[in-house]
Amino acid sequence: MSLSVTLREQIAQLIQTGLQNAQEAGDLPAFDMPDIVPVASNRHEAHGDYGSPVCMGLARVLRRAPLKIAQAVVPHVPTVDFVAKVEVAPPGYINVTLDEGWLARQAPVILDAGAAWGNVDLGGGQRVQVEFVSANPTGPITIGSARNAVIGDTLASVLDAAGYAVEREYYVNDAGSKVRNFGASIFARYANLFGEDMPFPEQGYPAAYVAELALHAQVEFGDRFLFQEHDTAIRALGEWGIDRILDGVRDDLAQLRVHFDTWFSEKSLYESGLFEEMMTKLCDGGYLVEYDGATWFRHPDLEKDAVLIRSPQVIPDPEDRPTYLASDIPYLWNKIVLRGFDKAIYVWSTDHHGDVPRVQAAAKALGVDVDRLVFIIYQMVTLLRGGQEVRMSKSSGEFVTLRELADEVGPDPIRFMMLTRTLDVTLDFDLDLAVEQSDRNPVYYVQYAHTRIAGVLRKAVEVGLDPDTPGDPTLLTHPSELDLIRKMLSLPEIVTVAANNLAPHHLTVYATELASLFHAFYRDCRIVSTDPDDAALTCARLMLARAAKSVLSRVLYLMGMDAPDRM
Repeated sequence: MSLSVTLREQIAQLIQTGLQNAQEAGDLPAFDMPDIVPVASNRHEAHGDYGSPVCMGLARVLRRAPLKIAQAVVPHVPTVDFVAKVEVAPPGYINVTLDEGWLARQAPVILDAGAAWGNVDLGGGQRVQVEFVSANPTGPITIGSARNAVIGDTLASVLDAAGYAVEREYYVNDAGSKVRNFGASIFARYANLFGEDMPFPEQGYPAAYVAELALHAQVEFGDRFLFQEHDTAIRALGEWGIDRILDGVRDDLAQLRVHFDTWFSEKSLYESGLFEEMMTKLCDGGYLVEYDGATWFRHPDLEKDAVLIRSPQVIPDPEDRPTYLASDIPYLWNKIVLRGFDKAIYVWSTDHHGDVPRVQAAAKALGVDVDRLVFIIYQMVTLLRGGQEVRMSKSSGEFVTLRELADEVGPDPIRFMMLTRTLDVTLDFDLDLAVEQSDRNPVYYVQYAHTRIAGVLRKAVEVGLDPDTPGDPTLLTHPSELDLIRKMLSLPEIVTVAANNLAPHHLTVYATELASLFHAFYRDCRIVSTDPDDAALTCARLMLARAAKSVLSRVLYLMGMDAPDRM
C-alpha cells in the first residue's frame, strides 16, 4: 500500500472498479460513474472495517433496489492483498474487511515510516498562509486568544503534513485609533507619576499593565515626554508601548509553543502607499461613495455600505480615521497578489463573523479570486474555576493572561483542551480538570499512553532484552493487537479529513482513541516476557509497542504537545 494514498481512498477505488467491471460485464446497465465518497470506518466488527453506501445513491438512477445493485457489484471488486472479504449488507451497503495477516505486516511499515507516518500529498506544494492570533497589541495575550493560537498553529501543522507549503503570520494592528488610545493611557499614568493631574482617556485601558508600562517609561525616559507636544508624546509612548507588549506576546506564545514566520505590520500598508493604491482602484471601479463626511465601500453583495474612512467630525486625526476594513483591503491584496499565496486562511473569532462578507466583497471588487480567501470562525472560550465562570475583558483590566494560564496548567493541557470541540461551539475550559492527574483528564490519558510505552521499553532493557530487535509481525494475531494496528493505519485518513475540512479537533479524538487501544493492548497482551518460549512473541509485541509510541508521538507533535517518556 502506498503511503501517498490512504487506505480509505484505495478501498473507494476498489469499489469504483467493481462498479465499472459490473457495467462492462453487463450485470449493470450503463450510467455515469458517480464519485465514490471516501468510505467511513464501520463501528461494528460484523460489518467489517469499512463500508460504502454508494449503491443507495444509485437506486434512483438504475431503478433497482440498492441491495440488488450491491449484489451485482461485489463479485466484480478486484482481489487485493489487504482485503479479506467484500460483502453485501442490507439495505445495500458494500462492506470491506481487511486481511488480518496484511494488517499485522503493517506494524513494521508504520514503524519504519517514523515521523513521516500520517503525511499525505493533498497540497502538492501549494503555498498557504495561515494568519492567526493577530490580537491588538494593546495588552498581553489573554485566554480569549489562546483558542485562536492553538487552532491556527495546529492547522498549520496539519496542512504541512498534508503537503502544503505553509507560512504562519501574525498581523500586528499597529495603526489606528486603538493605538492612539493606548498611547494616551500610558501617557496619563506616566504624567500622574510626576504629580501631573492628567485625566484618564474615556476610551483608555485602565488595566494594571498600563501603569506598569508607565513606570518603565519613567525609568527609561525620565520626564522627557512632559515637555513634548501632547500628540507627539502620546504617539511616541504608544509606539514604544506596542513594542514592549509585542515582546511579551512573543514570549507568551513561545511558552505555548506557537511561533510565526512573519509579523506583519498594519502600519506598513499605509507607509508603503498600498492603501492609497487600493482606494484608487476601488474608486475607479465605482465602489467608493462619500456621505456624512466619511468614505464608504459599496458593493452589490452587501446589504449596506461599510465605512472605510471615518468623518473628521468623529475622529480629528486623519491617521486614525481608517477602519479595520480599510486595512483589510490592502492586506488581502498583499497576501494574494503581491506575495502570491495560493490560499490565505484567516482564523477569526465569532465577533468578526460580520467582517467576512465585507472582505469577500472587497476581494471581488479588486478582481481577486474570493475562493483563495478562507475564513475560519470559531466560538469563544468560557474559563471555569470551581464550576464558576471567570469573566474577563482586556479593556476593563479584568482578564486572565495566557501566561498566567500556562503557568498554572502548562501548555499541553491548553493546547489539547482547546482542540477538543468543533470550532462552531463555545468551549468550556475547566481549570480543575486541566490539572487533574487521572483518566478523566484527556491530556493525561493520552500522554500517559506514551509514557507507559516508554516504561515498557525500559523494562525490556532491564530484563536484558533489546527492544529494537526486529519482530515477526505474523505473530500479532490477538484482536487487541490488530485493533491497535487498524487505528494506527488510519492516521493518514485523519490528516486528510482535518486538512480538507480545516477541522483540527479530529486530532484529539484520534489521539484519545489510539491511547485507549494501546491501553487495551497493554491490558490484554503481556508485552515483555522472560520465558524463552515467548521470545519471538515478545519481540513482535515490542515492535508493535514502538510503532504505537511513534504514532502517538506523531499526533502529539501535530497538536504541538510533548510526548513524555516519564510523568
